[in-house]
Amino acid sequence: MVQKLRFSPNRLGKRLFIPLHQYRPRLSTYTILNRHQIANMATRRSARLSAVSAASKSALDPPPPPAPSSKGRKRKTTSSVSEQGGANGARKENTSAAVPATPKRRRTQKPVDPAPATPTPSNAELMSEPVTAHETPKPKPAVVRRLADPNATNATLLSPETSRIVTRAVSPSKASADQPTTTNILEEAYKHLISVDERMKPLIEKHQCSIFSAEGLSEKIDPFESLCSGIISQQVSGAAAKAIKQRFINLFDNDGKFPHPSQVATCTIEQLRTAGFSQRKAEYVKGLAEKFTSGELSAQLLVDAPYEVVVEKLIAVRGLGLWSVEMFACFGLKRMDVFSLGDLGVQRGMAAFVGRDVTKLKNKGGKWKYMSENEMKEISAKFAPYRSVFMWYMWRAAETDVVALE
Repeated sequence: MVQKLRFSPNRLGKRLFIPLHQYRPRLSTYTILNRHQIANMATRRSARLSAVSAASKSALDPPPPPAPSSKGRKRKTTSSVSEQGGANGARKENTSAAVPATPKRRRTQKPVDPAPATPTPSNAELMSEPVTAHETPKPKPAVVRRLADPNATNATLLSPETSRIVTRAVSPSKASADQPTTTNILEEAYKHLISVDERMKPLIEKHQCSIFSAEGLSEKIDPFESLCSGIISQQVSGAAAKAIKQRFINLFDNDGKFPHPSQVATCTIEQLRTAGFSQRKAEYVKGLAEKFTSGELSAQLLVDAPYEVVVEKLIAVRGLGLWSVEMFACFGLKRMDVFSLGDLGVQRGMAAFVGRDVTKLKNKGGKWKYMSENEMKEISAKFAPYRSVFMWYMWRAAETDVVALE
């Protein structure tokens, strides 16, 4: 019996076949080698089975409890995908690494500014505050019947230095029968506004203008305090303005009353700044006090002078612009024919009053986005000489659905 064997060319030689008895030792050598290979294969197979068993055991174990979530911003992570496969039913988890990324910002619409709680701005309200001792408030004064004029100052002013009452020296008994007084001038204004435009009637019935009522015209106004309040309230909230004003009053030993111009004029800028004033506001208040101390401004001048002269005198004071002067003339001096073209609330109210969609016009942009200046002049001129009352109701129209009232 002869077997055919393969050899490398260097060992093959000339003999292609060899007897079987000479090949037995070599067969035993290959057999030993095969046994070692089989043993190694068995070892590797047992290692694989152990690994599979461990993986199966870890897959069947319950997952660890989740880590406590932080209160910070959560980031999105890619969840692991679980698959079942293979003959042994072992569960394989394929987890993809989560790449940290900054979350996108949500686009939020800017909140629409709510309508003011009152139709007058906060600094205009401070201008119209009657003179009171802040520590012991006094009751409202009784109504006094005086002659009123829509083209003149109708407020009861106090001299800032002496607290003397200053009014127009005209007795009601000497006036004509049809001349209005402080007790009926507001009713005359209502009649005139409704006669010009019937749409004013529902606004007037819903809101009563207390500023020009008999009680409002009887309140005593200190013009120096009123103008100082206007400067204090510039670019600050109403609550902050009141707090600064109270600290300013506390700087002086005046029984809780507002200081006289002579007291403020002698005060240094550093002392005024301790009340919460900025450098400029301290200079404005001190400069205003110097104007009253020198006599360039006085309560008597504000009562007797025409509106154009009042505006010219007050604009010359540092810190008082046209809008501030207009608000003081309307709410401080109680002049009834003042109209502010530069007030955005008035412009918006007039647009709503004539039936325009102010919501769409708001995004238009520009100073005159609701109504042009010439159009405001043309419409308001019809309501003279009671344009202050008309302006008051335009603030109301800005926050009131006029169509619903009709």
